[in-house]
Amino acid sequence: MAPGPAGLRLTRALARRFDGRSETSLDPDLRVFVSDLVRPYGLPLREDLLERGVGHSYEELAAGLLREALAEDEPADLLILAFDTPDVRPGAPSSLALSRSVPGNPLAFAVCDQGGAAAFTALRLAADHQRTGTCHRAVVVLAEQTALHYEPADPVALPERHAAVVLVCEQAPGAGLSVRQTRGVASPEEAVRAEAGELGSGAVLLLGPGFGAEQAPPAQPFTGLWAELAERLPRWRADGRPVLVAGYDRRLGVLSTLALP
Repeated sequence: MAPGPAGLRLTRALARRFDGRSETSLDPDLRVFVSDLVRPYGLPLREDLLERGVGHSYEELAAGLLREALAEDEPADLLILAFDTPDVRPGAPSSLALSRSVPGNPLAFAVCDQGGAAAFTALRLAADHQRTGTCHRAVVVLAEQTALHYEPADPVALPERHAAVVLVCEQAPGAGLSVRQTRGVASPEEAVRAEAGELGSGAVLLLGPGFGAEQAPPAQPFTGLWAELAERLPRWRADGRPVLVAGYDRRLGVLSTLALP
Protein backbone atom coordinates (compact mmCIF):
# COMPACT_ATOMS: atom_id res chain seq x y z
CA MET A 1 0.00 0.00 0.00
CA ALA A 2 1.33 3.44 -0.91
CA PRO A 3 2.11 5.73 2.04
CA GLY A 4 -0.41 8.47 2.82
CA PRO A 5 0.26 12.16 2.40
CA ALA A 6 2.79 13.86 4.62
CA GLY A 7 2.89 17.40 5.93
CA LEU A 8 5.29 19.67 7.76
CA ARG A 9 4.81 19.60 11.52
CA LEU A 10 6.23 21.89 14.19
CA THR A 11 8.15 19.45 16.38
CA ARG A 12 10.17 21.70 18.70
CA ALA A 13 10.63 25.34 19.57
CA LEU A 14 13.22 27.23 21.62
CA ALA A 15 13.11 30.87 22.73
CA ARG A 16 15.56 33.10 24.54
CA ARG A 17 16.07 36.76 25.38
CA PHE A 18 19.45 38.47 25.55
CA ASP A 19 21.20 41.53 26.91
CA GLY A 20 24.41 43.15 25.72
CA ARG A 21 25.47 44.25 22.27
CA SER A 22 27.27 43.01 19.19
CA GLU A 23 30.60 44.32 17.92
CA THR A 24 29.03 44.73 14.50
CA SER A 25 27.02 47.62 15.95
CA LEU A 26 30.27 49.64 15.77
CA ASP A 27 31.07 48.66 12.19
CA PRO A 28 31.49 51.89 10.14
CA ASP A 29 29.60 50.20 7.32
CA LEU A 30 26.46 50.22 9.49
CA ARG A 31 26.33 54.02 9.28
CA VAL A 32 26.78 53.83 5.51
CA PHE A 33 24.08 51.21 5.17
CA VAL A 34 21.53 53.06 7.34
CA SER A 35 22.31 56.38 5.62
CA ASP A 36 21.61 54.86 2.21
CA LEU A 37 18.46 53.24 3.58
CA VAL A 38 16.84 56.43 4.89
CA ARG A 39 18.21 59.08 2.50
CA PRO A 40 15.27 58.86 0.02
CA TYR A 41 12.85 59.50 2.88
CA GLY A 42 14.72 62.31 4.62
CA LEU A 43 14.83 60.54 7.98
CA PRO A 44 17.57 61.53 10.46
CA LEU A 45 20.06 59.04 11.85
CA ARG A 46 20.23 58.16 15.53
CA GLU A 47 23.77 59.38 15.99
CA ASP A 48 23.73 58.50 19.70
CA LEU A 49 23.10 54.83 18.95
CA LEU A 50 25.66 54.68 16.17
CA GLU A 51 28.35 56.28 18.30
CA ARG A 52 27.71 54.05 21.33
CA GLY A 53 27.40 50.86 19.31
CA VAL A 54 23.92 49.76 20.36
CA GLY A 55 22.21 46.69 18.95
CA HIS A 56 22.78 42.99 18.37
CA SER A 57 23.32 40.93 15.23
CA TYR A 58 20.83 38.19 14.47
CA GLU A 59 23.57 35.71 13.64
CA GLU A 60 24.98 35.97 17.16
CA LEU A 61 21.54 35.86 18.79
CA ALA A 62 20.37 32.70 17.05
CA ALA A 63 23.51 30.62 16.43
CA GLY A 64 23.59 29.07 19.92
CA LEU A 65 19.88 28.27 19.86
CA LEU A 66 20.27 26.52 16.53
CA ARG A 67 23.03 24.31 17.89
CA GLU A 68 20.76 23.40 20.82
CA ALA A 69 17.77 22.70 18.59
CA LEU A 70 19.45 20.40 16.07
CA ALA A 71 21.88 17.54 16.63
CA GLU A 72 24.68 16.86 14.17
CA ASP A 73 22.74 13.94 12.70
CA GLU A 74 19.64 16.12 12.04
CA PRO A 75 20.37 17.93 8.78
CA ALA A 76 18.04 20.69 7.64
CA ASP A 77 17.02 21.34 4.05
CA LEU A 78 15.78 24.90 4.56
CA LEU A 79 16.50 27.81 6.91
CA ILE A 80 14.39 30.98 6.91
CA LEU A 81 15.23 34.02 9.03
CA ALA A 82 12.29 36.36 9.68
CA PHE A 83 12.57 39.75 11.38
CA ASP A 84 10.97 43.18 11.65
CA THR A 85 13.59 45.42 13.31
CA PRO A 86 16.60 45.72 10.94
CA ASP A 87 19.73 43.72 11.69
CA VAL A 88 23.01 45.41 12.68
CA ARG A 89 25.22 43.16 10.55
CA PRO A 90 26.02 45.13 7.40
CA GLY A 91 27.60 43.66 4.31
CA ALA A 92 26.41 40.04 4.48
CA PRO A 93 23.01 38.37 4.97
CA SER A 94 22.60 36.82 8.42
CA SER A 95 20.43 34.03 6.99
CA LEU A 96 23.42 32.65 5.08
CA ALA A 97 25.68 33.08 8.10
CA LEU A 98 23.20 31.18 10.27
CA SER A 99 23.08 28.29 7.82
CA ARG A 100 26.63 27.48 8.95
CA SER A 101 25.24 26.73 12.42
CA VAL A 102 22.88 24.11 10.99
CA PRO A 103 23.90 20.64 9.76
CA GLY A 104 23.04 19.86 6.17
CA ASN A 105 24.08 23.08 4.38
CA PRO A 106 20.44 24.18 3.97
CA LEU A 107 19.01 26.61 1.46
CA ALA A 108 18.77 29.89 3.39
CA PHE A 109 17.04 33.23 2.91
CA ALA A 110 15.29 35.95 4.91
CA VAL A 111 11.78 37.44 5.13
CA CYS A 112 11.32 41.03 6.32
CA ASP A 113 9.35 44.26 5.73
CA GLN A 114 6.08 42.53 6.65
CA GLY A 115 5.74 43.55 10.27
CA GLY A 116 4.38 40.81 12.50
CA ALA A 117 3.18 38.88 9.45
CA ALA A 118 6.77 37.96 8.53
CA ALA A 119 6.89 35.04 10.96
CA PHE A 120 3.73 33.53 9.49
CA THR A 121 5.03 34.10 5.96
CA ALA A 122 8.21 32.21 6.79
CA LEU A 123 6.22 29.20 8.04
CA ARG A 124 3.94 29.33 4.99
CA LEU A 125 6.97 29.28 2.69
CA ALA A 126 8.46 26.38 4.62
CA ALA A 127 5.23 24.37 4.20
CA ASP A 128 5.13 25.24 0.49
CA HIS A 129 8.72 24.09 0.10
CA GLN A 130 7.98 20.78 1.83
CA ARG A 131 5.29 20.07 -0.73
CA THR A 132 7.90 20.14 -3.51
CA GLY A 133 9.31 16.90 -2.09
CA THR A 134 12.77 18.39 -1.45
CA CYS A 135 12.37 19.49 2.17
CA HIS A 136 12.12 17.05 5.07
CA ARG A 137 13.27 19.41 7.82
CA ALA A 138 12.96 23.20 7.88
CA VAL A 139 14.17 25.67 10.49
CA VAL A 140 12.52 29.06 10.97
CA VAL A 141 14.47 31.65 12.97
CA LEU A 142 12.63 34.67 14.37
CA ALA A 143 14.69 37.52 15.80
CA GLU A 144 14.39 41.08 17.05
CA GLN A 145 16.90 43.52 18.52
CA THR A 146 16.28 46.74 20.40
CA ALA A 147 18.05 49.39 18.32
CA LEU A 148 16.62 51.33 15.40
CA HIS A 149 19.43 53.52 14.08
CA TYR A 150 17.21 56.17 12.53
CA GLU A 151 14.14 58.17 13.50
CA PRO A 152 11.07 56.44 12.01
CA ALA A 153 8.48 58.47 10.14
CA ASP A 154 5.79 57.12 12.49
CA PRO A 155 6.04 55.67 16.01
CA VAL A 156 7.00 52.00 16.08
CA ALA A 157 7.07 49.47 18.92
CA LEU A 158 10.60 48.32 19.70
CA PRO A 159 11.44 45.31 21.89
CA GLU A 160 12.63 45.71 25.45
CA ARG A 161 15.34 43.07 24.97
CA HIS A 162 17.05 41.27 22.14
CA ALA A 163 15.35 37.93 21.46
CA ALA A 164 15.41 34.92 19.18
CA VAL A 165 13.08 31.97 18.61
CA VAL A 166 13.90 28.80 16.68
CA LEU A 167 11.07 26.69 15.23
CA VAL A 168 12.00 23.24 13.92
CA CYS A 169 9.52 21.76 11.45
CA GLU A 170 9.78 18.18 10.17
CA GLN A 171 7.95 16.12 7.60
CA ALA A 172 5.57 13.59 9.14
CA PRO A 173 2.59 11.50 8.00
CA GLY A 174 -0.79 13.21 8.08
CA ALA A 175 -1.87 16.80 7.96
CA GLY A 176 0.80 19.36 8.58
CA LEU A 177 0.79 22.95 9.69
CA SER A 178 -1.14 25.43 7.56
CA VAL A 179 -0.94 29.21 7.33
CA ARG A 180 -3.62 31.63 6.14
CA GLN A 181 -2.89 35.30 5.44
CA THR A 182 -5.61 37.71 4.36
CA ARG A 183 -6.12 41.46 4.04
CA GLY A 184 -9.16 43.59 4.66
CA VAL A 185 -10.87 41.32 7.20
CA ALA A 186 -13.83 43.20 8.68
CA SER A 187 -13.60 41.54 12.11
CA PRO A 188 -10.28 39.77 12.75
CA GLU A 189 -11.44 38.48 16.14
CA GLU A 190 -14.53 36.79 14.69
CA ALA A 191 -12.54 35.34 11.79
CA VAL A 192 -9.97 33.83 14.14
CA ARG A 193 -12.54 32.30 16.46
CA ALA A 194 -14.36 30.78 13.49
CA GLU A 195 -11.13 29.22 12.26
CA ALA A 196 -10.34 27.89 15.74
CA GLY A 197 -13.77 26.24 15.71
CA GLU A 198 -12.78 24.37 12.55
CA LEU A 199 -10.04 22.62 14.56
CA GLY A 200 -12.52 21.23 17.08
CA SER A 201 -13.87 22.07 20.52
CA GLY A 202 -10.59 21.28 22.27
CA ALA A 203 -8.48 23.64 20.16
CA VAL A 204 -6.26 26.20 21.87
CA LEU A 205 -6.29 29.77 20.56
CA LEU A 206 -3.13 31.83 21.03
CA LEU A 207 -3.54 35.50 20.10
CA GLY A 208 -0.69 37.85 19.35
CA PRO A 209 -0.65 41.66 19.25
CA GLY A 210 -3.24 43.57 17.27
CA PHE A 211 -6.48 42.13 18.59
CA GLY A 212 -9.04 43.85 20.78
CA ALA A 213 -8.79 47.37 22.13
CA GLU A 214 -5.60 49.36 21.72
CA GLN A 215 -3.18 48.49 24.52
CA ALA A 216 0.37 49.36 25.55
CA PRO A 217 2.97 47.97 23.13
CA PRO A 218 4.07 44.43 24.04
CA ALA A 219 7.54 43.95 25.52
CA GLN A 220 8.59 41.77 22.58
CA PRO A 221 6.38 42.82 19.65
CA PHE A 222 7.81 40.37 17.10
CA THR A 223 9.00 37.32 19.06
CA GLY A 224 6.76 37.44 22.14
CA LEU A 225 3.91 35.44 20.61
CA TRP A 226 6.31 32.72 19.47
CA ALA A 227 8.17 32.57 22.77
CA GLU A 228 4.81 31.92 24.44
CA LEU A 229 4.10 29.18 21.91
CA ALA A 230 7.51 27.61 22.58
CA GLU A 231 6.78 27.56 26.32
CA ARG A 232 3.29 26.08 26.08
CA LEU A 233 3.52 23.79 23.04
CA PRO A 234 4.93 20.70 24.84
CA ARG A 235 1.99 20.66 27.29
CA TRP A 236 -0.57 21.19 24.55
CA ARG A 237 1.01 18.42 22.46
CA ALA A 238 1.01 16.07 25.44
CA ASP A 239 -2.72 16.75 25.85
CA GLY A 240 -3.30 16.12 22.13
CA ARG A 241 -4.83 19.54 21.57
CA PRO A 242 -4.70 21.34 18.20
CA VAL A 243 -3.46 24.92 18.29
CA LEU A 244 -4.32 28.05 16.33
CA VAL A 245 -1.81 30.91 16.52
CA ALA A 246 -3.07 34.27 15.25
CA GLY A 247 -1.55 37.67 14.65
CA TYR A 248 -3.03 40.84 13.22
CA ASP A 249 -0.80 43.58 11.87
CA ARG A 250 -2.97 46.68 12.13
CA ARG A 251 -0.57 48.85 10.17
CA LEU A 252 -0.61 46.53 7.15
CA GLY A 253 -4.14 45.22 7.68
CA VAL A 254 -2.94 41.60 7.44
CA LEU A 255 -4.53 38.80 9.46
CA SER A 256 -2.29 35.73 9.79
CA THR A 257 -3.11 32.37 11.35
CA LEU A 258 -1.11 29.21 11.90
CA ALA A 259 -3.02 25.97 12.45
CA LEU A 260 -1.19 23.12 14.20
CA PRO A 261 -3.48 20.08 13.98
